[in-house]
Amino acid sequence: MADIAARVGVSNVAVSKALSGKPGVSEEMRIRIKQVAEQMGYVSGSTARSAPAATGNIGVIMPEHYYEYSVSFYGQLYEKVVRALYDNHYYGILELLKKEDEQESNVPKVLQDAKVDGLILVGQLGEKYIDTMVSQSRLPVFFLDTYMPSIAFDTVISDGYYGTYLLTDHLIRRGHRKIGYVGNIDATSSIADRFWGYRKALRENGIDYEDEWEISDRSKYGKTYAKILTERRDLDAYVCNCDFTANILIQNLEELGVSVPDDVSVVGFDDFLPAGMGMDSERITSYSVDMERMAEVCVKSLIKKIKREKYVEGVQIITGRIVEKKTVRSRL
Repeated sequence: MADIAARVGVSNVAVSKALSGKPGVSEEMRIRIKQVAEQMGYVSGSTARSAPAATGNIGVIMPEHYYEYSVSFYGQLYEKVVRALYDNHYYGILELLKKEDEQESNVPKVLQDAKVDGLILVGQLGEKYIDTMVSQSRLPVFFLDTYMPSIAFDTVISDGYYGTYLLTDHLIRRGHRKIGYVGNIDATSSIADRFWGYRKALRENGIDYEDEWEISDRSKYGKTYAKILTERRDLDAYVCNCDFTANILIQNLEELGVSVPDDVSVVGFDDFLPAGMGMDSERITSYSVDMERMAEVCVKSLIKKIKREKYVEGVQIITGRIVEKKTVRSRL
């Protein structure tokens, strides 16, 4: 109340009377004091006593098909989130979201049980579910590695658009002209962003895009195909939406008698392959995503939101960098 009084220029007694509805201040001043109190995040004594105590926990919600195993990309991203929470004196509670719960917009169990102070939702989620979490959750919500242009919400994403633009330009500057894009742009917003970054690079370099250069790597539900290519294509390079897809593509090409990078070049995205799966993580030229920075920005922004402190609202984009390895060869 002293802070409010100092802001308005009145006594503590006047603030107390205005907020408690007691006589002794003009109606104009009462309205002014209440407006300032609301702007400063003031909570009345009765409301504060009825509000649930802080738990020190943050719920981390992730579609179960994204997690799969702890060494997956999203498994590693979750670990970065947990570490960032711990460094900021919070604990993470993971809840894997079933497809039917997402489709029916069911509220996460950690939210129903009042076990958390806020929520972080990781990975691509449906528009209806995102809208429900943003508009109906009584707790602060932040998203990580997902966004929906039609809904305004707070999220942290990697720079898929510009990152793939740089990768495609990297290939063009090394003499490649017929460049395919591997990824289903209907599956996730991030794959679509990467596709348009690829298209931007082609256009700026005077290369006419052809529809047959777009190659799907998964179903619209996100299930990656075991085989992406079944026949040779008249292409001299491929831009893949992730390293996992790039690895499958390289295997398919080699089975077809096509050598990488001697015959064609291949680039990926994320600079991440699951460990222990017989894949060469040091082979694929890629765009490295700064998962640690993404997690840190998301966690710190959410904590500020919980504490009603000023934070960056809307979409925050975390840049990465190209990592040159062994799957690109100059054609100049």
